[in-house]
Amino acid sequence: MNVSLTPELEKWVESRVQSGLYASSSEVVRAALRKLYQEEEGEVRKLDELRAEIQKGLDSYERDGGIPLTPEFVEGIRARGLAKQR
Repeated sequence: MNVSLTPELEKWVESRVQSGLYASSSEVVRAALRKLYQEEEGEVRKLDELRAEIQKGLDSYERDGGIPLTPEFVEGIRARGLAKQR
């Protein structure tokens, strides 16, 4: 496999090797790819968890009914969200 890096990334990889943290540029690239892989896997897990929670809510709504989304109800949610941001 051949990988092309921008000059900026190439300098950064070289600086990591020169610092002694890594023995070779391949080690730096492998470590970076491992980190990226872990981050993406975490995002996939979060998305799966969110989808499961949404499905729970939809199932609950179909089973038990729900609260009508009146303008007043929606405004209350919005106001509470804005208050939490402060």
